[in-house]
Amino acid sequence: MTELTIGTALENADTAVHLDARRFNRHTFWCGQSGSGKTYALGVVLEQLLLHTELPMLILDPNADFVRLPEAREGADEAAVARLAEADIRVFRSSRGEGDRLHARYVELSAASKAALLQLDPIKDAEEYNVLLHLEDRADKIDTDEILIRLRASGDPGMLRLANRIDNLEVLGWDLWSRGGSSVTDAIDERPRAIVMDLGGFAHPDEPKVAALAALEHLWKRREERRPILIVIDEAHNLCSPNPRTDVERALTEQLVQIAAEGRKFGLWMLLSTQRPTKIHPNVLSQCDNLGLMRVNAPRDLAELADVFGFAGDKISRSQRFTQGQALFAGGFIAEPTYVQMGQRVTEESGGDVRVPLRES
Repeated sequence: MTELTIGTALENADTAVHLDARRFNRHTFWCGQSGSGKTYALGVVLEQLLLHTELPMLILDPNADFVRLPEAREGADEAAVARLAEADIRVFRSSRGEGDRLHARYVELSAASKAALLQLDPIKDAEEYNVLLHLEDRADKIDTDEILIRLRASGDPGMLRLANRIDNLEVLGWDLWSRGGSSVTDAIDERPRAIVMDLGGFAHPDEPKVAALAALEHLWKRREERRPILIVIDEAHNLCSPNPRTDVERALTEQLVQIAAEGRKFGLWMLLSTQRPTKIHPNVLSQCDNLGLMRVNAPRDLAELADVFGFAGDKISRSQRFTQGQALFAGGFIAEPTYVQMGQRVTEESGGDVRVPLRES
């Protein structure tokens, strides 16, 4: 089945609206301001992909909005619930609790990413950077708990300086590291139907970005295998800013730009969800051929969307008047630009607004 039923036509509630599943082999941009129903509606589409395709998904989830993807909503269609129950959906949590812990291997990061993590410049910090490069020869045999011991035992001044830098930054103490155990990249290689990486519970602000970088680098290293996967990035502005500020953010953005520009032919397809197009790096945004647009009010954002997604015509402006759950779909995955009232989800949404506490009468 290539048709994914996502809701009904806004102008005619009796007419179902479908997306062409085959056209998710292009990058997709999903946009809507806070309160538009963006995350709930995205869940509708991801469920349809799970139900009607064999396309694996990697979901980078900074707010833990999709960690309940394996759980059926009360009253949901029984046949859909049964099919989803058979799907291999794995949730990796960044904090202690249910599900597998989200771990990555420090040794699997590229030399450039390790340098970014350690704030090393190849020119200004030439000696330490060179030591780091030579450590790569034995990287697969060095665990995070052994690195400082080996560096300091060497007696080499460059190694000692690198050891002090690592120790001062305290990066090896992060909860992210597997320390010889399993990594989320092991699961990625197995290609279950969906992997949800909960990025929101780490203590250090760089940990979620490095977790995402580890997964994306791993996919890029193995791109020649041409094993299709949909990389879903919720709240993508957290990972793909037009103005990265730190070395880690720059490394992550560069990897995303590379995947956006070259990943399609290798089966690395992205779906980026965010509140505003201006928060996404333009070299990533410009590579998107599909558009899912919910309510957006800012004139600057509407102008940007109209410029990038010219195939949507003048229909973009109506998004200012959308109510919750209404959307415009345009691009390769739908026959023509169409206004949609999104359908109901099968699984539970983990997010949602926090209610104002009210005084009991």
